[in-house]
Amino acid sequence: MIVGYARTSTVEQEAGLEAQERDLRALGCKKVFAERVSSVAKRAQLEAALEFVREGDTLAVTKLDRLARSVGDLLGIVSRLEGRGVALRVLSMGGTELDTRTPTGKLMLTMLGAVAEFERGLMLERQREGIAKAKADGKYRGRVPTAQRQAEEVRRMKADGARPAEIAKRLGIGRASVYRILGSEPGA
Repeated sequence: MIVGYARTSTVEQEAGLEAQERDLRALGCKKVFAERVSSVAKRAQLEAALEFVREGDTLAVTKLDRLARSVGDLLGIVSRLEGRGVALRVLSMGGTELDTRTPTGKLMLTMLGAVAEFERGLMLERQREGIAKAKADGKYRGRVPTAQRQAEEVRRMKADGARPAEIAKRLGIGRASVYRILGSEPGA
């Protein structure tokens, strides 16, 4: 049986998730596990797919970056699959398909995984350099704290007698944020 796994990082990538599912079904996947979650978060559907596959099955993904966050992560997933007698197919590897049932496929998977991790490291380094330059130029302020936008409402509710926990719940912000806005610590 061919089992598919599709993932996007955000809800805004809905079309990408649908495209992955479409491609996996066209391949012949009888079951597709899909989720919208960052690769660094807990990937419940990936775990479900890894538990679902049986000896002789193939786990298919459209791209390598949809499956693993690093070479170590990739090799761990491949090891788990191999331990259960399951192959891995990656549909889009620069125009060709990769299949771990072959020695060449295993070699290419490891090499491409290493290149992808290297590329990501370079991208993060450039991002950090760009942020540092923007900060030095006074152009980078960072994200505006969400709770601070509601500071006036927090103070009004407190003046009306609302307790910090109630304010936090009603405004959908953290209790610690309410205390910060009010300038006091819990229990003070």
